[in-house]
Amino acid sequence: MHIVLVEPEIPANTGNISRTCAVTGSSLHLIRPLGFSTDDKQLKRAGLDYWDLLDIHYHDSIEELWQLYPNGTYHYASTKGGKWYSDVSYGLDDFLVFGKETKGLPRELIEAQYDKVIRIPMRNDAKARSLNLSNAVAIVAFEAYRQHGFPGMV
Repeated sequence: MHIVLVEPEIPANTGNISRTCAVTGSSLHLIRPLGFSTDDKQLKRAGLDYWDLLDIHYHDSIEELWQLYPNGTYHYASTKGGKWYSDVSYGLDDFLVFGKETKGLPRELIEAQYDKVIRIPMRNDAKARSLNLSNAVAIVAFEAYRQHGFPGMV
């Protein structure tokens, strides 16, 4: 499984997500620009001592990622998605793509890929805009792994 963060802004979220990737065996792809330094102590603290277990890749754009993995199956997570994340059949080599904490994925990307945009159901309340990014990644990733019987996990 591939977890993709497009322009993440908060080091603690990326650190938590890196820990999720390490314990599930997922690859982490970070799309620049990042809102922090990868030397950030909050990033390192959130990932604890799991950094040596992490398969991490850096890309300058989402287009670069697409070029490197042209046959990849991509799922884009957004509050503007048309189908629930739990209604999708995931492959073990799929890409789960998440946007930045303050703005999510770019509108143009959501519109161009709308048939691949998934959402996590939430209350219909303007004050409850979205889940924390690291929680959203965990929810979708573990559903994808659940569909395959949590391979390699005990």
